[in-house]
Amino acid sequence: MAVFRFVLDCTRCLTVGGNAYRAWLALLALGVLVGTAAYGLQLRNGLVVTGMSDQVSWGFYIANFAFLVGIAAAAVLLVIPAYVFHRSDVKSLVVLGEGLAVAAVIGAMTFVLVDIGRPERFWHMLPLIGRFNFPRSMLAWDVLVLTGYLLLNVGLPFYLLYCRYQQREPVTARYLPFVLLAIVWAISIHTVTAFLFSASSARPFWNMALLAPRFIATAFVSGPALIILVLKTLRRVAGVPVAQGVIDLLALIMMFALQISLFFVLAEGFTAFYNEGWHSASVRYLYFGLHGATALRGPIWCALALNVGAVTLLSLRRLRERPRLLNVACVLAFIGIWIEKGLGLVVPGFIPTPLGEIFEYRPTAVELAIAVGIWALGALVFTLLARASIAVERGEVRAAGLD
Repeated sequence: MAVFRFVLDCTRCLTVGGNAYRAWLALLALGVLVGTAAYGLQLRNGLVVTGMSDQVSWGFYIANFAFLVGIAAAAVLLVIPAYVFHRSDVKSLVVLGEGLAVAAVIGAMTFVLVDIGRPERFWHMLPLIGRFNFPRSMLAWDVLVLTGYLLLNVGLPFYLLYCRYQQREPVTARYLPFVLLAIVWAISIHTVTAFLFSASSARPFWNMALLAPRFIATAFVSGPALIILVLKTLRRVAGVPVAQGVIDLLALIMMFALQISLFFVLAEGFTAFYNEGWHSASVRYLYFGLHGATALRGPIWCALALNVGAVTLLSLRRLRERPRLLNVACVLAFIGIWIEKGLGLVVPGFIPTPLGEIFEYRPTAVELAIAVGIWALGALVFTLLARASIAVERGEVRAAGLD
């Protein structure tokens, strides 16, 4: 009964806010409606309304899926300092970081759902119900790690906020084992996602040992970039006490991770072009074009320029410590990694085909509208979770009878 009252009180506080908060919710709801309408069109006509084909069967949806899994994994960068190194300034923000992870996982799963041409067959991916093919299928592993990570990031904040709601201290022995499990699980979700790509033996572009480390490195760039921007926004508009030391820590992690990520790109480029063969055709298509096909050449060089600009701002301490320049670096890195790890990772794996054919891919307006809807859904989920957690932390929502 007390848990039900807690959920009910948190739900009631979601509609409490100023005009800016209500306008933001309305905007996100409009984005979700646009995406839903576009998905209805896709359901009615099939995947023919997308830019995908038999030759390029993964596109904008899977690109966003891979990117969002990295955002979800990056929540561990708040958990580790808080519970392993006992940073009190970070500990108060862990619930917000886990809320961001929940929103990212929901968004990632939704992108997979809309990528399925026959969504009614989704039940095959459910353990004990469908044809799960565990442990042989890497997709089965991916479903398990994402579902497990989602449950961990829902359960841990729920317990901590419920204790706060009842004005009592949480019992460390009850939640710390799950915190440590979540740290390992965060790394596993992106590692398994990388293995999902590299296990495709017919796609040499993904058959590289560096793919999993590169996934982790890029996640520790885009994730902190988004977390910094979100925490700064909440500090400004909601008065959330975010210590500057937390921002500085995340910026430092971003700097090292982006330097490592760019080094991985250089190492892969050297391997692909120094002894260039058939396995290098996808890399050449990505960076220079192949037989007149150049759809991704502009975006990938733009991504590299954005990442180099971001790492320059982050590597120079005087620039990194300027709030506006740090915001610029976060935006540059976020967009750069999204391009590189999105379309720049997924699409070249299909070009050329194993038969040597070249079919380029460009997302259609339907795909873009659906993507807008899913991103709006993720932002809406995080906004509501953040609103409830802030209300509980401030004591605006508490159990009846407590002063």
